[in-house]
Amino acid sequence: MIRIISFILLLFATTTHQALVSPAPGPRIDLGYAVYEGLYNATLNLNIWKSIRYAAPPVGHLRWQAPQEPPQAATPSRLVPATAQPPWCPQSGAYGVPSVYGFNSALGDEDCLYLNVYAPPQAENLPVFVWIRKFPLLVIIASKYLESNICMNADGGGYSVFGAAYDPSALMSTNSNSFITVEIQYRLGAFGQLASPDVRRHGRLNAGLLDQRFALQWVQKHIASFGGDPGRVTVGGESSGAASAMYQALAYGGREEGLFSGIILASTYVPPIYPFDHEVPAAHYHVFAEAAGCGKHSSLSNHSSVFDCLVAADTVTLQNASGLVSTSGGYFGSFAWLPVIDHDLIQHRPSAQLGCGKVSGKHLLIGTNADEGVPLTNPNITTKPSFDAFLSSTLPHLTRSDISALDRIYDTAAAQPGNSGTRFDTLGDAGPTANSVSGMATGIQQTAFNLAAESTFHCPSQWLAEAFSTPGSGRRAWKYQYSLDPAYHGADLGAYFALSDDGPPNRGFQHTFRRIWGQFILEQNPVISVSDAKAGEANATVPIDGSRPGDMAWPAFSAQNQTFLNLNTTGGEVELVTVTEELSYYVRGGEGIVNSFRLADGRTWEGGRGERCGFWRAVAPRVPF
Repeated sequence: MIRIISFILLLFATTTHQALVSPAPGPRIDLGYAVYEGLYNATLNLNIWKSIRYAAPPVGHLRWQAPQEPPQAATPSRLVPATAQPPWCPQSGAYGVPSVYGFNSALGDEDCLYLNVYAPPQAENLPVFVWIRKFPLLVIIASKYLESNICMNADGGGYSVFGAAYDPSALMSTNSNSFITVEIQYRLGAFGQLASPDVRRHGRLNAGLLDQRFALQWVQKHIASFGGDPGRVTVGGESSGAASAMYQALAYGGREEGLFSGIILASTYVPPIYPFDHEVPAAHYHVFAEAAGCGKHSSLSNHSSVFDCLVAADTVTLQNASGLVSTSGGYFGSFAWLPVIDHDLIQHRPSAQLGCGKVSGKHLLIGTNADEGVPLTNPNITTKPSFDAFLSSTLPHLTRSDISALDRIYDTAAAQPGNSGTRFDTLGDAGPTANSVSGMATGIQQTAFNLAAESTFHCPSQWLAEAFSTPGSGRRAWKYQYSLDPAYHGADLGAYFALSDDGPPNRGFQHTFRRIWGQFILEQNPVISVSDAKAGEANATVPIDGSRPGDMAWPAFSAQNQTFLNLNTTGGEVELVTVTEELSYYVRGGEGIVNSFRLADGRTWEGGRGERCGFWRAVAPRVPF
């Protein structure tokens, strides 16, 4: 039966299944500037500290400045309770994306530079996993799962929405609580990514990225107090969280500062990036200033500049202005407040710097979802004229020659009107390709979805994997694709952060995916045993290493050998879920689902993704990314 549902925002501070037992006193950590008292969760066997301040409140004169050291706690004993979720940073939504998708503006608290720590008791020199800002997952999910106390989580939000509100205990438990997890928040929207020559003169550009780096430096200073090893840090994220981790690897031209050795990137979101003084960020700055009452048509009163006026402005006024700028454009899944090239922290376009192999960190695990173009791409592209309008509005600087080449490699002349046939997941290396059909769409509508997916997610991920595979660099990369029904952007997050074994996709796949991530965090290599890969199901299929039959085969990625691991399942029952008139998908559920993994070639995948990624690399200066 078709079930009509919407994206659901599942908010949670601690999960309903956790039996919290808080000894008196709870676990305490002295950080010098404060003593934080957390709680011990007997069910999970974890010490948990929430709302640890890692930087001074970025308010007043510290707006749009680099993060500063946290102040001394005000209480005489310096004892601070650390059991409640931190306040969310102010939220700024996406251009024109329907509210049902959940990427919406909302008021928050500028004093939001906090982090959470999860550590097993008696931890000593354990690896550390730093997750760059989490938010409760906005997930399209069959209604039968909504009654089972599933708390799903994700990252992302286009540097503009969501916060640190997730529980990594399932991921940790599957890996025997053998590492420590730190989740961080950073400034969002205009508060984190306001850019203009004015900001360059009086403040700091890319303030949100600077917050992230400051938190990584905090980990180096303090994680040993929690039992962590600062020399074994893996930083990770999903969507803009993954891109954030990417920018930390690209920071200062790829300068190695020892902040992390491993990187986990899921669905890395790489939209166009501009210099700080480009007309695009400048326009956002001026509209923001006008909306805040600080523009050129406003009375600056006693303020000497627009920037000083903004610093003195009321927070609600600024938050509303940030949201206004974010949501005033067309619907193409874009966000207004994005990183800029500041010629300091970010010195080059990602595609250019990755092409030179200038990155920090040693080992990379990177994955994408099969249908990354959904839901942040306009679903109303159902004819060739609407497709052409989509290109001209989102990629206005492509030349006629570029468009001709794009039409050829995406075979747009042969594309039929959207929803012109039966939808199904492609095999990837045989039969119809993702250019024309998926479980989400068919025809020209799917062509648009695939173009958005490849240009913004798949191809940048390939370039990242290549950058970490440069011969002689000592770096290594492993690449995978999440191809389960459904495989839209963000669908994978339930596999590693869902707290219920009964949630999608299924218990066996959850176990395997968590073990892959955990093995990488622990050993800087994601290759797991065949037993873990099959998750106890004898009829599951996984590639086996001939020289080590007990291990799954998964060679490291290289520019010459672009082998990746395709993660899928088979069995169970498939049903259609409808979200809106424009968006529906198939989901696999019920009994009998087993893992179906195989190795594939990135060059020939989906009818020649390698060639299409070559096209995007060639036109990158005109996109630009």
